[in-house]
Formats: sequence, C-alpha cells, structure tokens
Amino acid sequence: MILINLLPHREEKRLLRKQAFFAGLGLSAVAGAVVVALGYAVLQQMISTQQGRNDFLTAEIHKLEDDIKDVSGLKAEIESLKARQKAVEDLQLDRNMPVHMLNELVRQTPEGIYLKTIKQDGQAVMVTGVAQTNERVSEFLRNTAYKSEWLEKPELQEIKASNQQTRDARDPKRLFDFSVRLNLKRPQDVAAPVAAGASGAASGALAPSPTASAVKKS
Repeated sequence: MILINLLPHREEKRLLRKQAFFAGLGLSAVAGAVVVALGYAVLQQMISTQQGRNDFLTAEIHKLEDDIKDVSGLKAEIESLKARQKAVEDLQLDRNMPVHMLNELVRQTPEGIYLKTIKQDGQAVMVTGVAQTNERVSEFLRNTAYKSEWLEKPELQEIKASNQQTRDARDPKRLFDFSVRLNLKRPQDVAAPVAAGASGAASGALAPSPTASAVKKS
C-alpha cells in the first residue's frame, strides 16, 4: 500500500530552518556578548594593574624628588661649610703677611732711603719715604720687582724734591720724597713656585745624564 503525505512539508521544513537560524543567531549573540564581557573584564583588569603600577611609580618618583631635595640641601650645606673653611684658612694664612712684608721691605730697601709710612690694604701696599737720590729709588724698585719673594709689581706713584736736606754740612744735598705702590703676595702664591721648582729638581735628579748614557753605550 502506498502512503502519500498530503501535508505542506515544504512550509514545515522552511519553518524548521527559520527556527534553527534564529536559534543559531541567538547563540551567536550570546557567545558574542560573553566574549565581549570577558574582553571587557580582561581590559579592566589590565587597566587596574597598570594603574597600580602607575601609582607605585608616582609614589617612588615623589620619594626620589624628596631625596633629591635633601641631597641639594646637603650640597648647599657642604658648599657653605667649604666656604667657611676656606675663609678660616685664608685668615690663618694671611695673618703672617704683615710680618713677611716688613721683613721683605727691610731686605730690599737700599741704603740712602728712609721709609716714612707703610700702609697695607689687602694685598696692596703703599710706601712713602725719603731718598738721597733718584738712583736709590730706582734701585728700590728693581729690588722689589726682581729680587723680592713677597713683593711684586712696584709702581712709582710720585717723586719730587723735598724741602729737607742732608745733615752733612760739608756736602748738603737735597732729598727726594717718593711714594711707591706694591703688591704683596699671599703665602699660597709664594709656595706654588717653590713646589714647582722642587718637583722640577726631583725630575731632573731622576733623569739619567747624557754622560752616563754615553758611558753605558761605550
């Protein structure tokens, strides 16, 4: 016996395919929503982690800035202490300068010159005196320029005939008033050439002489 289905099977299959399509579409939407939610959660976690790192770095940067400020303050204090120490050392070195100046003036003043006033202002020294002749003043200038260890750069400020005369009744001569400006070296300026000379002498002593080298070659 042959059975014939007279029901509208095509419409039923079409309805089933439509239902399957909408079901797949719904599942795809749900899956997409789940994926989006998971991605959003992962991104939020990454953002939160990075924000924590940023906060940590910011806190460490603030600590470093505070440390830098402390170091800058310490450097300023150190520089201030160094300046005070140098000032004290300069005072210790400069306190003997008048003694060196007077000793040097005694050594470099030739006969026939009488010093009346000596005025020191820092490293500048103004000397006034009376000389028998102009040549005596010139000799004093040469001595302080080339032979003095503590005095340098003499400058003749003034020389003129004095109203006084020598006390020698047999040969009275007119005297000359003069004023000279000098520079007084500081102890460290005097010590530097001495140290350089000592090092040069030591290096010369260590270097072999040409005669010795010639003897060894022969």
